[in-house]
Amino acid sequence: MNRVYLDFNATTPVEPAVLDAMLPYFSGEFANAASIHTPGQKARAAVETAREQVAALIGARPQEIVFTSGGTESDNHAIFGVVAQPLLAVRSGETGRHVITTAIEHEAVLNACQALEKEGVSVTYLPTNRNGQIDVEEQRRAIRPETVLISIMHANNELGTVQPLEEIGRLAKEADVYFHTDAVQSAGKIPIDVKALQVDLLSLSGHKLYAPKGIGALYVRGGTRLRQLLYGGHHQRGFRPGTENVAGIVGLGKAAEIASESLVEDAQRISALRDRLQQGLLHRVAQSRVNAASAPRTPNTTNLVFPGVEGEALLIALDLKGLACSTGAACSSGAVEPSHVLTALGLPPEEARASLRFSLGRHTTPADIDFALNVVPAAVAQLRELSPTYRKEATAHS
Repeated sequence: MNRVYLDFNATTPVEPAVLDAMLPYFSGEFANAASIHTPGQKARAAVETAREQVAALIGARPQEIVFTSGGTESDNHAIFGVVAQPLLAVRSGETGRHVITTAIEHEAVLNACQALEKEGVSVTYLPTNRNGQIDVEEQRRAIRPETVLISIMHANNELGTVQPLEEIGRLAKEADVYFHTDAVQSAGKIPIDVKALQVDLLSLSGHKLYAPKGIGALYVRGGTRLRQLLYGGHHQRGFRPGTENVAGIVGLGKAAEIASESLVEDAQRISALRDRLQQGLLHRVAQSRVNAASAPRTPNTTNLVFPGVEGEALLIALDLKGLACSTGAACSSGAVEPSHVLTALGLPPEEARASLRFSLGRHTTPADIDFALNVVPAAVAQLRELSPTYRKEATAHS
């Protein structure tokens, strides 16, 4: 069976050049990067090269890059590292702390914020408009004297919607509030300059960037006060103790280097394929529409609603035909509730459940798009035939 993969926002394959760069550090160059002997210093040099490569991708300085186990750890370290410092004071009632985020963040941010609320921290969850963007003026009004952190994702994992971070960064700087962004879905897809965005903390993840799973990074602007979450040795200037995952770090560095070199070309090619898929589905599937269609989006992502079908049923039907896509975040697969991102846009639950995300990647071909344009309309039509509710609605609108 021909299989087509359009779920690159969930994870990406390891690029062959990335794997080639990693392989020596599993065997021949296996030394601990903290050791002072020659093999150890070779490993250390590889780690520092990777740090430079990751920094270059986002316009940072190498010493501002901390390697982590992935996006979730990076998000948690940014949030708890800034906010957790005053928790004892919060419990004693001496002072309060306030965090601002959005209703459409990844669970790594939302669940961290909910944990803070249990500790007495106040959290404001900014709503979005129908295109999944926040109102910058509403952001301004949300800032309080006790606000210590703003955490707003750069690009949404389900919609691809890009937030106006430069404007938010200016607000944060004016208010002297730390600003964190989850850039897991934007790094390597659209240009990032941490100075222009005025972020203090930025999270990224290797497996969204054609590097392996289990490796990520956190940008920590120089001078940022960040409490460490792990305790052990003095690795990474004390920010993140523990023996470095040298092979994973090398892979992330190489992937960042490739992304830096190919970002513009990849974005142009992939966005053309994404637009062809999107327009083709809108033309071939009656009543379908694009969620957050008017917002600036990452070049690889489109999220469409197909009224009259259950997204999970459509997902399974497409998988049986050889097409892999998603109903939303991979971390939420199997959830009974509709996507919190789509309901935050104002979609009713039945439409949120009828939506699918297609996310393209560096290896997506025109033939893959042709395949999807053949199987998706057929699968939707078949499921609609089995839906008495859709037939009733269709008759009422005829």
